[in-house]
Amino acid sequence: MVDRRGFIILVSLAALLPASASAAGRQPVPQTIDYGPAKLDIYAPDGAKNLPVVFFVHGGAWRLGKRSQVGAKPAFLLANGFVFVSIDYRMLPEADVATQASDVEKAYAYVRANIAQHGGDPNRIVGMGHSAGCHLIALTGMRGGLPSVAALILDDTRAYDLAALSRNGGMVRAYARVFSDPSQWAALSPASYVDGKKHPPTFIAYSGASGRGEESKAFAERLGATGTKVTLFDGSAYTHMSINRDFGEDGDALTAAVMAFLKAAVP
Repeated sequence: MVDRRGFIILVSLAALLPASASAAGRQPVPQTIDYGPAKLDIYAPDGAKNLPVVFFVHGGAWRLGKRSQVGAKPAFLLANGFVFVSIDYRMLPEADVATQASDVEKAYAYVRANIAQHGGDPNRIVGMGHSAGCHLIALTGMRGGLPSVAALILDDTRAYDLAALSRNGGMVRAYARVFSDPSQWAALSPASYVDGKKHPPTFIAYSGASGRGEESKAFAERLGATGTKVTLFDGSAYTHMSINRDFGEDGDALTAAVMAFLKAAVP
């Protein structure tokens, strides 16, 4: 686990990253593709060939957000030898969470089948999501909906185990509206699919927002018990928004930790 002391160390190490977002220059222009239910953007360096891929799912309480809300991620990751993909998926109330998860899996299937044409390696795709997108990546990744995914980066959600969340008093506000049917909780909980098999290496980060640490630690412990390699990042110095927004910015500790994880997961 990357604790508070480790956080401080990572801040100092972040300056040693190969290229920062500012060094990467202006935001790269993506190629936009319709994958069926929605669209996705592919950002690739010029002359890319067989590069690892980060497949990103945005947050927004399952109701808001769009694929263009990626901050410094594309510029930073391209500068460090990755292809970056950001997807849209249908929002509530048009589509329920089960449909959103299906959209994520369809987008991933499209990317895996076609990313080589854009310089990406289909065997080195890392799923990454923030907030609602974190839940969707965790859900689809744990249940096998992202075939051959190389690793997962889960950035700040409480929605790992919905029944446990309800028992602990966490099923409030946005969660209660989104997950209003208890009969669906098991199917929509990433924790339901953890036991009994080893999963891809998983990086779990949590902010200082209410309940994020407790739920993330419980999920990491359960996942680690399967023999899965788990990295747990204490991001309690971040807000729920800044833990996503600051990725790729100069001196960001989470970025340094994620890059170390990626170096091991997709060398």
